Parts: sequence; C-alpha cells; structure tokens
Amino acid sequence: MRISGITIPDEKRLEIGLTVLYGVGRSLAHKILDDAKVDYGKKSKDLSTDEEKKIRDIVEGHKLEGNLKREISGNIKRLIDIKSYRGSRHTKNLPCRGQRTRTNARTLRGKKKTMGSGRNKEKK
Repeated sequence: MRISGITIPDEKRLEIGLTVLYGVGRSLAHKILDDAKVDYGKKSKDLSTDEEKKIRDIVEGHKLEGNLKREISGNIKRLIDIKSYRGSRHTKNLPCRGQRTRTNARTLRGKKKTMGSGRNKEKK
C-alpha cells in the first residue's frame, strides 16, 4: 500500500505502519483509522481496496510529508528574517525553547569538543 509516494509496511499493524509518514504519529494514525472504520490491528496487506481508498482519502486531507516540511522550514525562515530571538537561536544551532546550555543540549550542539588547557606549551 502506498500513500503519497511512501510505502506502508505490509507486515506491521496499520496503527504503527501509518507512522512512517512524516507528520503522522500514533494519535493521528488512530484518528485516521477511526474515521475510516478500520481495525488498528489489521495489516496493510489484508486491507480491501475500499478500505485502502478510505484511508488514502483521509490521509490526503491532512498536511503531511513535503508540504509539512516546507511549512516548518518557512516558519523558521520567517523567524530568522524578522531577527527574533528564536530565529537567532536557530541560526546558531542552539536550543530555542529556554533549555540550559551550560551542560546538556548535545542534540543540537553536537559531540563534545574538548579544548586545551589554555596554557602555551614551553618551547624546547
């Protein structure tokens, strides 16, 4: 089963398989399956064509994949353009939601780079 160019895994339950789409988590997957009246535990290979069509129509009603990524990057670009504090944090690759940076913040800042002792080495 393919939805908006992404293949949904055949061997996984639908509630998990739908989460391969960018922007679909477990809760949205449950909502989609409830609207389509499909059981959560069903696998995509066991779906009828009518059920597939219902799921595809519901999913295409949401903003997912490329459109969602484009919107998020546009929001970040807008913050940078208006020179807001959050925009400046994005450009410096630092957390922009108030977390501390003296320690932690490794996800954004990257791997630790230990600096030297600060002293000049004596020349021989």
